Amino acid sequence: MQLVPEPGRVASGAVRFDGEDVLTLGKSKLRDFRAHSVGMIYQNPFGSLNPTMRVGAQIAETLKVNRGLKRDAAKKEAVALLDRVGIEDPERRYRAYPHELSGGMAQRVMIAIATASSPRLMLADEPTTALDVTTQAQILKLLGQMRAEEGMAMLLVSHDFGVIAQACDRVAVMYGGHIVETGPVETIYHNPEHPYTRALLNSVPELDSAGNVQRRAALAGHPPELSDVIPGCVFAPRCEFAREGCETVSMKLEQVGPDHHSACPVRPFASAAAGGGETAGAAPRTGTAPERTEA
Repeated sequence: MQLVPEPGRVASGAVRFDGEDVLTLGKSKLRDFRAHSVGMIYQNPFGSLNPTMRVGAQIAETLKVNRGLKRDAAKKEAVALLDRVGIEDPERRYRAYPHELSGGMAQRVMIAIATASSPRLMLADEPTTALDVTTQAQILKLLGQMRAEEGMAMLLVSHDFGVIAQACDRVAVMYGGHIVETGPVETIYHNPEHPYTRALLNSVPELDSAGNVQRRAALAGHPPELSDVIPGCVFAPRCEFAREGCETVSMKLEQVGPDHHSACPVRPFASAAAGGGETAGAAPRTGTAPERTEA
């Protein structure tokens, strides 16, 4: 989206959409990309909506600029969008200001704006974080319906495992600015290969944990400062399976199963996954980088 403000910059890599690197698009192509190819739902709808404009006018403005609709047609379409995203009495809500809406209604308005130009890709940055559980489920259901109706792809950013399981087909787990594991949601949840992914899943309370005084496992240490350059594996300082050589490995993803990739060369859970036994730790090696183990 090229939204990183100065003096920040993307130092390396590429963001490809339809074969083009978005990071190199000129102003005209970038404007067209933002207007028609991609939509964005932000974490805080009240921080994204203009508090001085009625919500209907904000939707209509998007329709006039991106789709070239005239005023009356834009208003009619904006009311239809409000109705489509599940807002009751859309004619009246069209004239409401953001502060007159609940959190769930404001997020529905953001979804209406983001989908007004029928984008092919939706970027959803923790769209349910500030919502109660019931409203969260409604928003996820709405996004799922719109994905199916529009044939739209969605990139969802979330720290909530329940949200990911409900809304996603694939998941990429990140730590310290790196993707450490990626694969189908079911594979990652049932057979995580990276120690960080395993630790995250082990920290989730179970439904039958009421009255259980045993605390869930917690990671030692603290997440790294993203400004620090950590040699080798960024998770090694907190990893119980770290050994000599981890400080020299790359963070390159390697295939560990069908459509399943991990950045951990130790693979401490590989033997358990292959033989169905208990998780086994890796024996330390000295002097050289850990070799990747084949299951």
